Amino acid sequence: MMRLLLLIPSTSYRVSDFLSAAHRLGVDVTVGSDEQQVLESISDSGTIKLDFSDPEKAAGEIGGFHASYPISAVVAVDDITCVIAAIASKKLGLPHNDPAAVRVTGNKMLLREVLTKADLPSPKHQTLALDVDPKISAGLVDYPCVLKPLNLSASRGVIRANDKAEFCTAFNRIKKLLQSLATTQMEILIEEYIEGEEVALEGLMVNGKLTVLALFDKPDPLEGPYFEETIYITPSRLPADIQNSIKNLTEQSANAIGLKEGPIHAELRTRIDARNSNKAGPWLIEIAARSVGGLCSRSLSFSNQLTLEDIILRHAIGEPVFPDRESSASGVMMIPIPNAGVLKRVDGTLVAQAVPGITEITISIALGQEVLPLPEGDKYLGFIFAKAVTPEEVETALRQAHDKLSIEIN
Repeated sequence: MMRLLLLIPSTSYRVSDFLSAAHRLGVDVTVGSDEQQVLESISDSGTIKLDFSDPEKAAGEIGGFHASYPISAVVAVDDITCVIAAIASKKLGLPHNDPAAVRVTGNKMLLREVLTKADLPSPKHQTLALDVDPKISAGLVDYPCVLKPLNLSASRGVIRANDKAEFCTAFNRIKKLLQSLATTQMEILIEEYIEGEEVALEGLMVNGKLTVLALFDKPDPLEGPYFEETIYITPSRLPADIQNSIKNLTEQSANAIGLKEGPIHAELRTRIDARNSNKAGPWLIEIAARSVGGLCSRSLSFSNQLTLEDIILRHAIGEPVFPDRESSASGVMMIPIPNAGVLKRVDGTLVAQAVPGITEITISIALGQEVLPLPEGDKYLGFIFAKAVTPEEVETALRQAHDKLSIEIN
């Protein structure tokens, strides 16, 4: 029987969804995690502890496991495991993306360099070392601009600056965040702010060709100073020609990077620039060699009752997949954290659940836990899911349900 190795950090939301998909597929499954599992000693190859901090070492550990329990595919679930999966798959002769290509997706500066070299739309950019004087650098950039850590995800540490004072404040705030994380990254990316509507594309690369699984609109404006994502809705309400241009740019970008196989998650902006038609159209903001994070995949369903995880795992073991999304509109709200503190109460979930169109509400942070909003935070309070006939109805349901929640943090 085929065996899948799922690389899932212990903090991931997605363990149960991927395990359920693996069991539906009828394959043996091993969970590779960064923490010792309680039942590992008696699970008979069901779990394995790996050193996620050292991709080469983790790949070697996977090779040793493979000698006793042959693996048919290695599937990464989160950013932290994508490079490990690529290295291990290469060593084992399994289908994989080039590890160097995957590393590009985890470094925003490398991504900008690759896109620029490929003559694909990419904002003007530069990096600044953490030890420079931001007051000097602030006079050398164009405004508005966006300051970003090189390797954090989910908009963590991303701040817009409209003038010199905001630049210095943003720089020092990101510097403090990076120092608190003890990261090896010693630079901050400064790039041109791209105006326009933002979308998220969920796709599957098969031999260098992109199949779009979903294109999500983000109806809340993401104009800064922070870029907290809240609502995803699909199908997109953008015109068909713009959707096609988004798909084409994403496929071109993936191939320029070297992503040929497996799931991708891309964030793009559609830019309208009346002064310069060459700058109009979609611009790639970020792309990852994995599927959408959090529990957002639960907003999607496909023909034959397939989930996004079903599609990813089927492709991983070489089964052909021809996914058709259900005809209904759907969406998810990532419940924002309004302020820092300790989560005391979340009231109104039953009333919110009764809103027409709402299918599920999950509070993913336990009461009594400290919470932190963006730009320093890296979690959402929970997720609200909705389905309806039209995207407009989905958006209304999500907003009404969120309005009925009462969140106490102090």
